Amino acid sequence: MDHDQNYYALRVAAVVEETADTRSFVLDVPAELATEFAYAAGQFCTFRASITGSEVVRCYSMSSTPDPGDTTLTVTVKRVPDGVMSNWMIDTLHAGDTIETMRPAGLFVVQDRGPGIPIVAFGGGSGITPIFSIIQAALADTARPLTLVYANRDADSVIFGARLRALAAEHPDRLTIHWHLDSEAGYLTPDDCVRLVDGAAGDAPGADFYVCGPGPYMDVVESALAKVGVSPSHLFIERFVVPGEHVLEERSGTESVTYRLNGRKTTVDYRMGDSILDTARRGGLKPPFSCESGSCATCMAHLDEGSATMRVNNALRPDEVDDGWVLTCQAVPQSRTLVVDYDA
Repeated sequence: MDHDQNYYALRVAAVVEETADTRSFVLDVPAELATEFAYAAGQFCTFRASITGSEVVRCYSMSSTPDPGDTTLTVTVKRVPDGVMSNWMIDTLHAGDTIETMRPAGLFVVQDRGPGIPIVAFGGGSGITPIFSIIQAALADTARPLTLVYANRDADSVIFGARLRALAAEHPDRLTIHWHLDSEAGYLTPDDCVRLVDGAAGDAPGADFYVCGPGPYMDVVESALAKVGVSPSHLFIERFVVPGEHVLEERSGTESVTYRLNGRKTTVDYRMGDSILDTARRGGLKPPFSCESGSCATCMAHLDEGSATMRVNNALRPDEVDDGWVLTCQAVPQSRTLVVDYDA
């Protein structure tokens, strides 16, 4: 078990303006935390801050790529309407400040495949952040060919445009980029995706596909990839959006959930349809959580007794699930009673 849920104060070494509404924050990792903050391309960190008197927690992907000689990591954040954390970071976080940060996590990383297996990435808007990290790592550490389909609202919204063009010029035989601007060509359609996939990996059915962007964009890409028969084992999607409602048929007749949290034991009556996290908060508890989309593992806890089904799991490995760990934001009880241990 390597999901460290502690926060560490990291100093902001620099703030880089990427676009009018996007900033990259370069974070200095002290030598004594080098092991804790070692990361793989495509992973993210969870950040915590007190904003207008409330504790806010959010996840942001690294846009940097691991380098043994570099003691920094970089996350890139875009301003969004009502984005409490992102707007606060852009407006108030400056070089020299510190921010509470969890160690890197996430499963949206380069898979270990053969040198000829293509990588096809679909990035939408700020969803380019982990994909940019993955592209840089794959170019540096593998011989695999890469295709990027990068969609944005307009030319002014393109993040990392100059750096991506430089990478394509440096690796003309390995990196192909398809630029898509909604302002010129309308929204990307499933047929557009099918055409681009056929061109990028039509002769290589074993290609890996990476997708990150706004929810509707990812839905379009995912439906197109299903249409051309992409295997789920070769499709990797990073979702930092709360999925739509998932309905699980419940026959368990769950009555209550007992929590071990901060050394105390509390039992809360269960209400059908609630997740384990929902039930805890309804009972007045304050367990850890962040993305609420099954991606970050901040809310993970151990099932000491009982069983549950996760709607989404983009954070825990199969062996961790077999060991009894669940993402409480996604876990729905499936037994009469449960004992959930956050202190484990």
